Amino acid sequence: MRLFRPALRAVVVAAAAVFAVGLTSLPAAAATGKYVALGDSYASGTGAGSYGSSGACKRSAKSYAQLWANANSPSAFSFVACSGAVTSDVLNNQLSAVTSDAALVTLSVGGNDAGFADVMITCNTSSDSTCVARNNQAQTFARSTLPGRLDAVYSGIRDRAPSAKVVVLGYPHIYKIGGTCSIGLSDTKRAAINSSADVLASVISARAAAYGFTFVDGRAAFSGHEICASGTRWINSVTFPVDESYHPNAAGHSGGYYTALDRVA
Repeated sequence: MRLFRPALRAVVVAAAAVFAVGLTSLPAAAATGKYVALGDSYASGTGAGSYGSSGACKRSAKSYAQLWANANSPSAFSFVACSGAVTSDVLNNQLSAVTSDAALVTLSVGGNDAGFADVMITCNTSSDSTCVARNNQAQTFARSTLPGRLDAVYSGIRDRAPSAKVVVLGYPHIYKIGGTCSIGLSDTKRAAINSSADVLASVISARAAAYGFTFVDGRAAFSGHEICASGTRWINSVTFPVDESYHPNAAGHSGGYYTALDRVA
């Protein structure tokens, strides 16, 4: 038996080392602190259905925020995003949910400030040139006025929750240019609308970076799943109720936004 003791000891030591390596390779536990979800209809989940008792705010049980809370069981979850919200609504009606114990804050806002709803109405009811002109107006606003509005929101979040991880989720391209659609808006209009999404992404990502926040690019998250793309559509076209048009559907929240959020949060 003495001959086998050194070998047995070696086996035990090796097994312990393997066990230790296995422990270190396990994924880190999800954050369990308070989670606060702020923002507009893209944050509330308008377009994804299952709104419960949230009324006009249309907070969906299928939204990226609710999906993340379901998967990670934060110690508290404040879901205050609301359809139609602009930056002043976040400041006046939502920011109070952000407290010093918040571990994670997510936010999608800025599109309504730039008049994106009116852009889509104009492009659906007017000529190519009128649509392009309205997009140019929205882009000018996004470059000149929106940064200051975002700063007010971002600084408010950081002041109230200095230690929180803040993730800002941007807007996707609505259309795949040159895609599978044979009817609907012209490619001139679609390109103008996507160009506005590009400007919003540039402005929002820059301001988020200035505060040390993580930016999730909605254009990348939804790539291949836009309206007119060959993949499964993750964005509603014109639908009823009308306010759910041009918003991510349930698949867009789960496959697009939630997947991207889960990678960084």
